[in-house]
Order: sequence, then C-alpha cells, then structure tokens
Amino acid sequence: MSRPALLAALESRVLLGDGAMGTQLQLAGLESGGCGEAWNVDRPERVLAIQRAYVEAGADCLLTNTFGACRVMLERHDEGGRVGEINRAGARLAREAFGARRGFVLGDIGPFGGLMEPYGEIARERVERAFLEQARALVEGGVDAVIIETQTSLDELEIAIAASKEAGAPVVIGSLAFDRMMDEDDVRTMMGVSPERAAELMVERGVDVAGLNCGTGVDMAMAAAVVRRYRAACGLPVMAQPNAGQPVLEDMKVVYREAPEHMAAGLPALLAAGARIVGGCCGSTPDHIRRMRQELGRA
Repeated sequence: MSRPALLAALESRVLLGDGAMGTQLQLAGLESGGCGEAWNVDRPERVLAIQRAYVEAGADCLLTNTFGACRVMLERHDEGGRVGEINRAGARLAREAFGARRGFVLGDIGPFGGLMEPYGEIARERVERAFLEQARALVEGGVDAVIIETQTSLDELEIAIAASKEAGAPVVIGSLAFDRMMDEDDVRTMMGVSPERAAELMVERGVDVAGLNCGTGVDMAMAAAVVRRYRAACGLPVMAQPNAGQPVLEDMKVVYREAPEHMAAGLPALLAAGARIVGGCCGSTPDHIRRMRQELGRA
C-alpha cells in the first residue's frame, strides 16, 4: 500500500492549514446558536466562499465545515436526519475550494458536546455510533484525513480514533485543546490530560499526526512549548493551530484581537519546535493565514 499523500508531503515540507470557520460563518450571516454545518447543504455558496478565501490566502489544508456534524450534535438542531448529506457535502465543498490546485481536505470531527455515562447522560454506545456514522460519511466524501479536534477527554478521543480507523480514513489526526494552568507554567486539557499522556495514547491507538488547537491561554509561544513536549514524548508529526491571541468580551461577544502580523511573528518558534502543519483556530482569519504563508516563504 502506498503512503498516504498527506504524510508523504509532511516529510518534505511544512503544510499550512486554514483558520477559524465559525467566526467566518457568523460574519457571513449565521445567527448566534445556528447550525453552521447545515449550510453545507442549505447555503453551500457561503461555505465555499469562506474556504476559497483560505485557499487564496495560501492554505494547503482545509478542515471541512463539519465540526458539530455528528448525530448527537445535529439532533440538537433537528438536523439528525441529514448527517450523511451534511458531512459528504462538507468534504465536497472543501475539495471544490482548492479548484485546480493540489490541497488536502481534513474531515473535521469535533466533540459530541456532552459527558458520557457515568459522569453524564450520554451512553458510550451512542457516541460510538455517532462518530462512526460521521467518519464513514467523511471518508465517503473523499477526505485525505480525518481530524478529531478540540478534544479534552481521552475516552472521547479514543472512540473517535477507533471510528475513523473503522471507517477507513487514510490518515487520522488527533488534536487536543489545552488550557494554561492558573497557578503554574503548564498546560492540561479541561479533563486534566497532559501533552505527554495525550501523545502516549495517540501512539498506542495508531494516530498518524498529533495535534493541538484552541484552549485558554495557549498563544503561539505556549503552542510551541506543547509541540516540543509532543516531540519529546513521541515520534509523530505535529500539527498546531492556536487561537488568534486571548479572547476579550466586547458588547457581550467574545472577540480575538491579535493582529495577523503579530500572530505570524510567533511562527518561527513554532517551526523551530518541530510543527509540520501550522494554522489558526478561533479568531484567525484569511488575513492571518496569508501572513503565515508569507512567513513560511521566508523560513
């Protein structure tokens, strides 16, 4: 079996990811609390325009607009009957956004948005079915990889990894959301998981790329520190997509104010730490990705 194209590319160059999707959807007219994933079917031209903007900015990788597109999440919007349609459309739109250019489509699986029994009310079997259904639809849509992102629990991450592998994903990326600890210069996920423990599990479960994204207080510098810790704990290539600085509350809305040039200035440290895929998460725009592309051109 030939080596997946994404992994082969990582051996020769650093790839640039995209930025925030949710922020851009809201700017395009999505109402607060609305189901942005349904736009893959109902407003495809708006999703396509956002993803084309990231491609034009220089992105090599696009995450599908399917962060909340597992059945558990979609049922909260009365969209559970369109799981397959929404995810396949998400994959198709991301591929279309690249046009004639070669690029990599990463099928996005986000958290299911709750707690499993015995800590919560969601049965593990329901989560297993939901992630497998979503992963299968993304693979059917032709993604180059499945990225399981913004994870805080190893149990949930493990379920999504197993589902992605069962669905036949060519590459599996596991990405966790770390928070800076208030009383020490360290990071953990909301569920107390360290980068080292996360890396250990991902190696055990056969993940191809270890990642980090989002998280409270995790700026470019802290992201570089997490990348170093991943690299010390495992031999996997690492993906890093930090937020555009620290959020602030303005007019009862959370906004990110880090300028594109300031965020891009932190890229050399991220590359020196060993990141092989770089990009942005919350608050990052096509302008942020454009500046990162310029910085990569100087590296």
